[in-house]
Amino acid sequence: MKEFMFYIRNAKDAKLFLTPEDHFAFIKQCEVYIGKLKSENKLIDAQPIVREGVVIRKSADSWTEKDISADRETHVGYYRIRANDIQEAIQIAKENPEFEYVPSATIEVRPIKTKEIETGFVYPTKE
Repeated sequence: MKEFMFYIRNAKDAKLFLTPEDHFAFIKQCEVYIGKLKSENKLIDAQPIVREGVVIRKSADSWTEKDISADRETHVGYYRIRANDIQEAIQIAKENPEFEYVPSATIEVRPIKTKEIETGFVYPTKE
């Protein structure tokens, strides 16, 4: 099995439009989705990300910091999963409740590189 990362993005204020009941239902559906992935041994990690933070960038000899909360779109969570190939990973991502509750949701599906071909270096994991 290969590893994939899902980066979930929403419009900055997307969840403000959910009623408290819908937000609760969304959280419960995420719990069901996570439980299903765990029972299928597909889930490695999953966590929401707080919307506040800072993006740092270096150019020449100086650093800049940009407040994330000022962005129109922000990362709101991630999943690290196991799948046979990218098509299976995409199918797993399509089942994420984010799409049902948040119209602006997008999920970036990317393979994780676990080893360097040239040097044989294996990246550490907590498993």
